Amino acid sequence: MALPRRKHSKSRTRKKRAHKVTLALSASRCPQCQAPVLPHNACGKCGHYKGRKVDHTVREEEKKREAAG
Repeated sequence: MALPRRKHSKSRTRKKRAHKVTLALSASRCPQCQAPVLPHNACGKCGHYKGRKVDHTVREEEKKREAAG
């Protein structure tokens, strides 16, 4: 296995790592309930995605509450 001929300097290592930044996720608002939602995900509060209801995202407790009230 090959070995480096010389040690990389701290500045060279830090320059390489300067591009490994994670960007903050941009959350938008759900058009149904105005809860914050990540892009390309169904709303965890009301269970809507692209204007239609997706039942598997809503928690069981919330389903029972909606059915009772």
